[in-house]
Amino acid sequence: MKLTLTLIITLGFIVGCGTRGSNARIIEKKPQQVVQEKTTHTVKQSKLPPAPKRHHKPKKVEDTNYSDTYMYPEDGAAAKKDPVLKTEIPKTTVTVMNKEECISMIGQEKFDKYTAMFGSETASLKRCTMLKAMKK
Repeated sequence: MKLTLTLIITLGFIVGCGTRGSNARIIEKKPQQVVQEKTTHTVKQSKLPPAPKRHHKPKKVEDTNYSDTYMYPEDGAAAKKDPVLKTEIPKTTVTVMNKEECISMIGQEKFDKYTAMFGSETASLKRCTMLKAMKK
């Protein structure tokens, strides 16, 4: 009896350990990532870079056009010069575009799109004016 009981227990142990049941979890070992340490490599040059093939001699500079009055003008000399007349810059005329012109140029759908995008019809009209100016 003791022998059969021991045999049954050992057979149960062997069968239980030998087969994997449906509830048994399989644990797979993932390979460990090898982290390489950052190393700095110093490169020593054994040869110097080649010397330039041509040797240039600097040219002699002649400073004959130097003038003290030009470089350091006196206060009175600057005031004696004729004042520069200011000319009026002509103002650019901005053509105001109406809603009908804008719609005929870009179409109703785009006008509505620009109105929704910019928040007001005046912004859409400015956009049409810019597009018209770019076409010129």
